[in-house]
Amino acid sequence: MTRNPPPARLPARRIRRNRWLLLAVAAAVLTGVLAGVMAIALTVGPQLPTSWLSSKHSSKSSLSAADGVVPEGVTVLDDTYEAVTRLDPALLDALRRAATAAAADGVEFYVNSGWRSPEYQNQLLREAVAAHGSEDEAARWVATAATSPHVSGDAADIGHSDAAQWLAEHGAEHGLCRIYRNEPWHFELRTQAIGHRCPDMYANPTEDPRMRQ
Repeated sequence: MTRNPPPARLPARRIRRNRWLLLAVAAAVLTGVLAGVMAIALTVGPQLPTSWLSSKHSSKSSLSAADGVVPEGVTVLDDTYEAVTRLDPALLDALRRAATAAAADGVEFYVNSGWRSPEYQNQLLREAVAAHGSEDEAARWVATAATSPHVSGDAADIGHSDAAQWLAEHGAEHGLCRIYRNEPWHFELRTQAIGHRCPDMYANPTEDPRMRQ
């Protein structure tokens, strides 16, 4: 009986080379995936931290535009939503002047959230507590109805990311300042910043003395 010869073994050097080839291919694929994720993140830009701050949450409640709920696509120039029209007049005027200046750079200001009713603010706070598991953690993102500058009409959450970035760079010229480092979309009026600079930001609302009233 003739036996088949045993399969030839690949030289150790070739085996090592094949392993390195496989590792290189895997690394290239992983790099491509990570690059894609980063590209998406940069396109989307800074987003609201969790779903409780999305205007879409109101579809499961009795809240409406009369409480400050806004659909996507509402700009600071819109006169049909109370989230915009019930902002402090000086803040709204500054936002609209800044929006006019930003338009020359191809940037449009959207209002993710503006004025809110106490009921809306209370619901956001309840949902934040449920999402984060404690009142202390929720306070890093959502104020009470008694302390929130949104309820008083003194704050606006601006989108998209290019608009928030434009305001971060040019907002002081219009008296519009970021207040919290963890909320790059949140702007308030600080007229003393005009011709100077915005005041130092708080890390989050828990450092803001207004939240301790």
